[in-house]
Amino acid sequence: MPRPVVIVPYNLDWPRVYEEESKLIRGAVGGIILSLEHVGSTSVPGLWAKPIIDILAGVNDPESAEKCKTILKSPRYEDVSPGDNPDWYYCLGKAPHSPGFHLHLVKEGSSFQLRHVLFRDWLRTHHADTEAYMDLKISLSENYRDDRVAYTQSKTDFINRIVEKAEKSRV
Repeated sequence: MPRPVVIVPYNLDWPRVYEEESKLIRGAVGGIILSLEHVGSTSVPGLWAKPIIDILAGVNDPESAEKCKTILKSPRYEDVSPGDNPDWYYCLGKAPHSPGFHLHLVKEGSSFQLRHVLFRDWLRTHHADTEAYMDLKISLSENYRDDRVAYTQSKTDFINRIVEKAEKSRV
């Protein structure tokens, strides 16, 4: 049975926990990973979130992602990949820690990677949008506590609007 959607207040330790985990990942896979970013709600100061640290790892190609997946199985990462996005190779989950981790192995420089970074950076600097997103997440977590897919899908329009604003502001 999937875990329920639970949103918790921002934890000041999340950036430190990300840094520690990123060092472990880089130590394990070396130069295969071209970039490593703390993304998702735990990367935005003050934003309530599911206690899961999302890490975005850019790699050259599917073969590099496969190598990372194989190497990282030893530190208890397991494949929890849900999708069929050509730029998103794998999502590796590490639990039962709290916080947990999702390591997203993605095509370096892809629009998938850029959208996540733009969204994070926008929320870090636009507090009204951060508050609106937090309110939405809390409401959705109450409505879809036992349906992670519906919870995630229900955030899509909001996220798309923010990414669109962020892209326009870059021009």
